[in-house]
Amino acid sequence: MLEFRYDTQLLIDGKELDEEKINDYITSHFEGDSLLAVGDDTMIKVHFHTNKPWELLEYCASLGEIYDIVVEDMDRQSRGLDG
Repeated sequence: MLEFRYDTQLLIDGKELDEEKINDYITSHFEGDSLLAVGDDTMIKVHFHTNKPWELLEYCASLGEIYDIVVEDMDRQSRGLDG
């Protein structure tokens, strides 16, 4: 059984983005693992495993335009079903 069910990935297009601040905010405000938030001051790619992807999406949308959003159900995938 997986502790965190949803593999959530997206891109943030914005201004004055700070990957360190984004990493710190996600780590301190959301339960999950496998965090990756990398990029520059105008584009950040986020990858995070969580049980509440909608909360992560809401936060990221507050930073800029989000797109290329992928939320995969890793529990379904582990059972051989479409994610």
